[in-house]
Amino acid sequence: MKQYIRLFGILLFSLVTFVACTSTEKKETVEEPVDKEKVMAEIQAMEDAYAAGEKNKDADAVAAYYSDDAISYSRNKKPLSGKAAIRESIANNIANDTTGNYSVYKIVDLFIEGDSAVEIGSWTDFDSSGKEVENGYNMSYFEKRNGKYICVRDMSTTTGPVKSGMELE
Repeated sequence: MKQYIRLFGILLFSLVTFVACTSTEKKETVEEPVDKEKVMAEIQAMEDAYAAGEKNKDADAVAAYYSDDAISYSRNKKPLSGKAAIRESIANNIANDTTGNYSVYKIVDLFIEGDSAVEIGSWTDFDSSGKEVENGYNMSYFEKRNGKYICVRDMSTTTGPVKSGMELE
């Protein structure tokens, strides 16, 4: 019987100690609601700056869209890893472009969670006279770093048929 009383005492002591050490204060973290319109405007401004950089043949302005650790999955090309590789590809495309075409990028939908955002967008290429020559869709994943969004991953596709002889670069 003494063993049961001793065991009961130890269990009671343990329970009291546990309860005494447990915080009764509830810590609730309330996340600020995300202003979707504000984020949408910020990302659309990035898309517009990207398009302006392409039109002005400024590879640095286009590459500013990407983080240093970005990966870009362009249509009909192998993925490009890192801002430097993406910038080099952009510079090569600009140097070899003789068409005078330009692109317009628009947000179709935007999903935001914490410091991340996923954009579903559309792109349209126009010739120098303003006639549409091609269009498609893109998806970009953004992270908020140092107070602003930056593209970490992106990919795009065209709505046009695959051209014969087109191979991965």
